[in-house]
Amino acid sequence: MNTSKKIILAIAAGCALTASAQEASRTAYFMDGYSFRHELNPAFMGERNYVSIPALGNLDIALFSNVGVNTFLYKMPAGSPYKLTTFMSPTVDANEFLGKLKNSNHINFNTDLTLLSAGFKAFNGFNTISVGVHADMGINLPKDFFRFAKLGQAEEDTRYNFKDIKANATAYAEIALGHSRKITDQLTVGAKLKFLLGVGNVTAHITDMDVRMSDEQWHIKAAGEVQMAAGSGLYVPTKAEAGVDYDKPADADLIEWGDIDYNSFGLSGFGMGVDLGATYQLLPDLQLSLAVNDFGFMGWNHAVTGLTGGGEWTFDGFQNVAVSEDQPGYEDNKLSEQLDRLWDDVQDVINIHRDKVNGSYTKALNATIRVGAEYNMPFYRNLTGGFLFSSYIAGCQSWTEGRFYANVKPVKWFDATINYGASTYGSSFGWMINFHPKGFNFFIGSDHQFFKVTPQFVPVGNACANINFGFNVTFGS
Repeated sequence: MNTSKKIILAIAAGCALTASAQEASRTAYFMDGYSFRHELNPAFMGERNYVSIPALGNLDIALFSNVGVNTFLYKMPAGSPYKLTTFMSPTVDANEFLGKLKNSNHINFNTDLTLLSAGFKAFNGFNTISVGVHADMGINLPKDFFRFAKLGQAEEDTRYNFKDIKANATAYAEIALGHSRKITDQLTVGAKLKFLLGVGNVTAHITDMDVRMSDEQWHIKAAGEVQMAAGSGLYVPTKAEAGVDYDKPADADLIEWGDIDYNSFGLSGFGMGVDLGATYQLLPDLQLSLAVNDFGFMGWNHAVTGLTGGGEWTFDGFQNVAVSEDQPGYEDNKLSEQLDRLWDDVQDVINIHRDKVNGSYTKALNATIRVGAEYNMPFYRNLTGGFLFSSYIAGCQSWTEGRFYANVKPVKWFDATINYGASTYGSSFGWMINFHPKGFNFFIGSDHQFFKVTPQFVPVGNACANINFGFNVTFGS
């Protein structure tokens, strides 16, 4: 790989490593005996009172992506001593690789862990109390970034523009209080109030990176910023502290970094959110439902804001390279020294340095809208068909999905579902089994069942996978 590619790929990798509320399992939306159905729509009432087993009541882990292993790994030609190669290999056709990419290529990872939860019938309705933790990470890379990585300087005068390279990570705890009740025989409504305690947030955004390559020179222009909040435990140096404003970077050791304790840690954000939902029995066998989840905000404190070096950088080749110690100015002009200066110049343009500390910013939660319909089949009363439309609003990680369900409840204490969805991330097959006799509720299922994996158990197609399971104690009629 040539030097220019190494430079730009390092930039994007750095952005990714600095990397919005969690999505519950949609597969369980139409399952009456699922204790945590209220997480999907606060109007859904529990079948029985319940108390969750601490940290085991509801765990959901999910990975969503519109690219996969087979986007980046390819089989080697017959006769090769190796089985696989990457998209960078000259044996991989550029059009084949680039044809698999979207204009925006993103990966999201979410975890949702319920620490404690309880639901009970009182106050003319059904009430829920829960305490949980959420963690979300996402990265977005434009198609032109991979075009550059694959083709490099494809023509005499080649230009690439990487817009909206984004990465983010968020972690927070949640305390939620919910209530649902029947208004009429047909209409049920519900609401949930959430108090949010922020652990940390990082958002990195390269707003523009223009790369021009020709035989005479390379030219880079970059602009971006990062916002970070995690108590006072994150540190981003200023230009001076990083040595950028010094002839000798070692002189930066003389800088006093002030009174900020960069080793401390604590809560750095506070926020509130609401879930609102309703169900309506339109016909004896047809129920409609609507929910808006995580409508609210999070305010982050102890924030650090960083900006790229800005400006432009031009490289028109190495000048007067000294190859022998006998040449005048050998120490300043030898190739290794010129490479070091080259890298220092590039870092001055694209490195992110602290602009201010102890700031604050507010961000909207990633809201979800759901619209559902469930029909009870007249030929077999224990079978229902359903459709759920979901829209997740989270900037460049937003997605929409339509999912069809077949739900069966052959006995009172057991139900199961299979479903098929088509979304921004492609198509997926989901399933869940749910045991809910008197005394306990155990469930396990997945929104994205995969059938072909690597030896490391990574889905070969679009990297979409999740697992949702839990065990709870139930009581009451």
